[in-house]
Amino acid sequence: MEAIRVAKVAGIAHFIYLSVAHPAPMMKAYIGVRTECEAALRESGLHATIVRPWYVLGPGHRWPYALLPLYWMAARFPATQTGASRLGLVTLRQMTRALYWAVENPPDEVAILGVPEIGEKARL
Repeated sequence: MEAIRVAKVAGIAHFIYLSVAHPAPMMKAYIGVRTECEAALRESGLHATIVRPWYVLGPGHRWPYALLPLYWMAARFPATQTGASRLGLVTLRQMTRALYWAVENPPDEVAILGVPEIGEKARL
């Protein structure tokens, strides 16, 4: 919240906030804080991009690769497609590219990049 206040005072043109996918089935307190910060960011009037990954695959974080077949299956069933997309895994490279895209493409108000958009921006 202090970062938002300081950005507003400093006249920052574009605030990029790394949040987390919502709603998510666990980590309610963690997500609650992120949701509160997102609301404060919207109320601040700053132009912002909110980036919402679920889990970022990278060095030291290899165990979730075992879940990829489950995500592949979940994406093919109508009842689980939305959740599999929203709570999908992204790579560190996808996150870096999506953040770069966000820097280069500031929104007019507030933009949200969820997991599907992170993957999409990484391909551009």
